[in-house]
Amino acid sequence: MKIFVAGHNGLVGSAIVKKLKAKGYKNILTADRKKLDLLDQKAVFNYLKKNKPKIVIIAAAKVGGISANNEFGAEFIYENLQIQNNLIHSSYLNNIKNLIFLGSSCIYPKFAKQPLKEEYLLSGKLEETNLPYAVAKIAGIKMCEAYNKQYKTNYKCLMPTNTYGPNDNYNLMTSHFFPALIHKAHMCKIKNKKSIEVWGSGKVYREMIFVDDVADACVYFMNKKTKHSLINIGSGKHMTILNYVKFILKKLNLNIKIKFIKSKPDGVYKKLLDISRAKKYGWIAKTSLNSGFDITYKSFLKENK
Repeated sequence: MKIFVAGHNGLVGSAIVKKLKAKGYKNILTADRKKLDLLDQKAVFNYLKKNKPKIVIIAAAKVGGISANNEFGAEFIYENLQIQNNLIHSSYLNNIKNLIFLGSSCIYPKFAKQPLKEEYLLSGKLEETNLPYAVAKIAGIKMCEAYNKQYKTNYKCLMPTNTYGPNDNYNLMTSHFFPALIHKAHMCKIKNKKSIEVWGSGKVYREMIFVDDVADACVYFMNKKTKHSLINIGSGKHMTILNYVKFILKKLNLNIKIKFIKSKPDGVYKKLLDISRAKKYGWIAKTSLNSGFDITYKSFLKENK
């Protein structure tokens, strides 16, 4: 059985390929940007027609933290819409019945009740700091739902919470908060700095999930028939940014001051996914923050020699 993983070089895509291989899948299709431009509708259609995968997993996306979303909003909405439209529609045209579309917890309203249930989608106003990205992802979900209804496809939308792990983006201007904290703390360690600067107030809550768990969820659900197409993928645990900073500093044996840049945006105050639907279908995350961090930091050191 052929499985096409779009975005195989990224954080989640590379973990999915690794997980598929570990589960014994041998016919895994991947294509880098030189081989396949996912923004090119005709090229995507022709690639799927030629290679005939049975399953498509969409891990390809333009992603980034608050700064990147604010500065490059046009690119975020255009590229994400284009990539997912091309892959979802071309999968349908090539009679590919099984597809996994990866979204994000930012799809949920800013002031929605916590923990965030799947049915809260489109029930209120979105967080402004990542609006273009969130709107694109919501469009992808609704596209999958519409195709399932009209064309009887089995297109699932998995919504992971903040994901971290090996092969992440550690660029301080474009990364998410957790890899940015790892990078900053590491620089403090090697340069013997007396303090670490952190965006925002440190009071907002975030849930984290290790990338191998997200990959495991993709493989688990890719063939599974479920009543619901939208499924939250999270750890079920969250804490404040301040506590994440303290956790990382402790792991790196750093006893330094934490300086919060309160002029920088916090984003939404609290974001914890309700994962009861995934549990109902028999899936749960397995990796602790402690174990996940150890693997991630080891990989960071290797990637940034």
